[in-house]
Formats: sequence, structure tokens, C-alpha cells
Amino acid sequence: MLATKTIQAAAIIMSLLAFSALIFLRLRAGKRPTSLRKLIAPPLGMATGFIMFAFPAAHIPWSWGLSALGTGMLVFSFPLVVTTRLEKVKEDIYVRQSKAFIAILVIMFSIRLSLHTVVEQYMSIVQTGAIFYLVAFGMIIPWRLAMVSDYLRLQRMNN
Repeated sequence: MLATKTIQAAAIIMSLLAFSALIFLRLRAGKRPTSLRKLIAPPLGMATGFIMFAFPAAHIPWSWGLSALGTGMLVFSFPLVVTTRLEKVKEDIYVRQSKAFIAILVIMFSIRLSLHTVVEQYMSIVQTGAIFYLVAFGMIIPWRLAMVSDYLRLQRMNN
């Protein structure tokens, strides 16, 4: 029981650190021009997380996985897509988030933390991590695709 509580506390601390790093990087990203590579790299890097499903401890029913992925794509990506715009300044393209962007991230992180406790009642900690990984992956794909689409549109305007 103590080991489970320690793992849960460590997971929350790591989540808070990752969330803080995300906020810092998102705020900094608006100060530098972006590129197609910078827009595509995060989902590609994140895709390596699918390796976790090679281990039996992370196995979940397909319906749970598809539901988590769909929730990320249809629910959680929407506020990010709506509040993120790309803007052309001279020859460069910058990512511009609305002032609501950080608030949306805080709300989504709070939802994630509160749901984590509920979900852990029905599955193991590793399975819970797998579910939330799929939600996050489902969220980042439409968001980044929308950004890539905007980027290519702005680039075509230049040519």
C-alpha cells in the first residue's frame, strides 16, 4: 500500500514538473519563429510512448484505448486548436496563443489530475498512465495538424 501511494505521489510530482515545463516552453515558443519541423516533432517524439503497450502491464481493452484516443481528439484538442493561431511577421511565421491558452491548459491539467484518482479505482497505475497517454496523444494530433495546415497556408501566401 505504501509503495502504491509513493508511486502515485511521484506521478503527480512528475506531472506537475512536466506541466510547468510545457507552460514555459509554450510561452517561449511565441517569441521565436516556428518551422514545419518544430510543429511535427512533438507528436513524432510522443509516438514513441506507444512502446509501453508492448508490456503486458500496460494492456487495456481496445474499447478503452479507442475511447481515450477519441476523447483527446474530439474534446481536449478543440480548445487548443481554437486558441492557437499562426501569424506571419515579415518572412517568419510565429505561433500565437490567445490569453485563454494558459487557462485552458490549467483547466485540462486539473481535469486530468481529478480524473486520475477516479480512473485508478478501476485499473492499475500503469493502465491509468496508458489511458491518459492516449488522451494526450489524441489531443496533440488534431492540434498539430491544424497548426501544420495554417503554417502551409501562410507559407503559400509568401510564394
